[in-house]
Amino acid sequence: MLVQLLRARLRPYSQAIGWVVLFQLIQTVATLYLPTLNADIIDQGVVTGDTGYILRVGGAMLGVSLIQIFALAAAVYFGARTAAALGRDVRGALFARVQSFSAREVGQFGTPTLITRTTNDVQQVQMLVLMTLTFMVSAPIMSIGGIFLALRLDVPLSGSVAIAVPALGVAVTLIIVRMRPLFRLTQERLDRINQVLREQIAGIRVIRAFVRDERERARFERANTDLFDVSLAIGRLLALMFPVVMLVLNLSSVAVLWWGGHRIDAGQLEVGELTAFLSYLMQILLSVMMATFMFMMVPRAEVSAERIEEVLGTETSVVPPAQPKPTGALHGRLDLRNVSFRYPGAERPVVEALDLSALPGQTTAIIGSTGSGKTTLLNLVPRLFDATEGEVLVDGVSVRDLAPERLAEAVALVPQKPYLFTGTVASNLRYGRPEATDEELWHALEVAQAKDFVSKMPEGLQTPIAQGGTNVSGGQRQRLSIARALVRRPEIYLFDDSFSALDYATDAALRAALATETGDSTVLIVAQRVSTIRGADQIVVLDAGRIVGVGKHRELMARNETYREIVLSQLTEQEAVA
Repeated sequence: MLVQLLRARLRPYSQAIGWVVLFQLIQTVATLYLPTLNADIIDQGVVTGDTGYILRVGGAMLGVSLIQIFALAAAVYFGARTAAALGRDVRGALFARVQSFSAREVGQFGTPTLITRTTNDVQQVQMLVLMTLTFMVSAPIMSIGGIFLALRLDVPLSGSVAIAVPALGVAVTLIIVRMRPLFRLTQERLDRINQVLREQIAGIRVIRAFVRDERERARFERANTDLFDVSLAIGRLLALMFPVVMLVLNLSSVAVLWWGGHRIDAGQLEVGELTAFLSYLMQILLSVMMATFMFMMVPRAEVSAERIEEVLGTETSVVPPAQPKPTGALHGRLDLRNVSFRYPGAERPVVEALDLSALPGQTTAIIGSTGSGKTTLLNLVPRLFDATEGEVLVDGVSVRDLAPERLAEAVALVPQKPYLFTGTVASNLRYGRPEATDEELWHALEVAQAKDFVSKMPEGLQTPIAQGGTNVSGGQRQRLSIARALVRRPEIYLFDDSFSALDYATDAALRAALATETGDSTVLIVAQRVSTIRGADQIVVLDAGRIVGVGKHRELMARNETYREIVLSQLTEQEAVA
């Protein structure tokens, strides 16, 4: 999976990778050439006392060192740019894919793991590419070149290389094999920490209200300790790796010095050649060590690549039409024909066999007990989900056949939990229509009963809004979300329990203003409060995912027991029929 990801994502940077390989080749050849020059200085300059030869060869060594430094700097530059570009591209691809997901796919993965995969997992792959381009490319060149030059100096002494390299490779491989499952567990534990943190930060008020600080602290401690335990196990293996590597390096050096000393004593080897051989041995073993350290990073990057590819390979269940049907001006008629929706693996559908028509210029209210499918019904219209059976039609065209951009223009959803983005009041209101003027924003705020509190803010429309709108009250968030939908000027308005945080007076004033503003549009309102929907042109009663009644308030009070029970749970008999 890692190779597949890198092959696909690094293809546009093949030229930069070519430069990396070229410069790494140059600097590695220069590095390998330096011990040979050093041996010449010792054997033909120091031993013979030829100062001129020492200066000439020393100057050559200085020139080779400068070439080595330049080539290494260039290789690191191109490698770092390529790795950073890869990280940028993969994060962009993940973000684009997540943006295309329906609510079903987002729920399937979960927000915490999607965040981890877009950040930490991409970072692991990016770091592997960086280390590969800056170190791994030179390792095989260094190893092969070092072995060749060591054999050229002394074949019998090169037997130590044949023993040391496999010993180092086997020892490090055994450690790496044990580390791979721990790396996968590390990413899963990071997901868990993200999940706990998100819940605790978002729910801090509830935690304080119920004085559950200790419980939440203990829950985070468990997640944190789980990650610590895995990290500790990886650390133990890493701590074992360094002594093993140094043991092999030092034993190899001692063996070469002992054997080489005997060969010098026998006149079969020069002192400079032994020095050069030791340098080549160190370069060979260090390159093997770098390669093994790289392979140590591969398991974690491989796990991360699998997690990244899992997201990139997941297709959204809400597929844009290949050839959208052309539409003229939409009027907003909404029809649901035998619509059902079932979550994958669920025993029964959330909504079942829904038949409903909502006309422009009318307000259709949807009411029902908790879990009856009201929000799901609304979510099917803008295609946050796709119906598993039946069709959702806008002006006689299935929403599956409308271009996503056209459907988004035609439908504005004010969700059950209003969300505001970091920015200003104005930037949030213009979210659906960036070209809206300040006059249009103030008009939308006036209709949404939000003009008074926005005008009292220190900077008016330019007042900063915190992430999620946490610096305004729940009722203010709802009214700003409604104003944002009004600025959009869609053909269909969907209000999902969007008046729940408003007092009765504000609710009544807002509904009166909306009736004038949305007079030519189709309006669907989901509400728990009977007073919010009793004046609707059409009231739809849902029970266990099915429509059990359609009509006006008085009609349903007279002949629908489900609706009557809901109303009488909030109003007296006299208030209900008044």
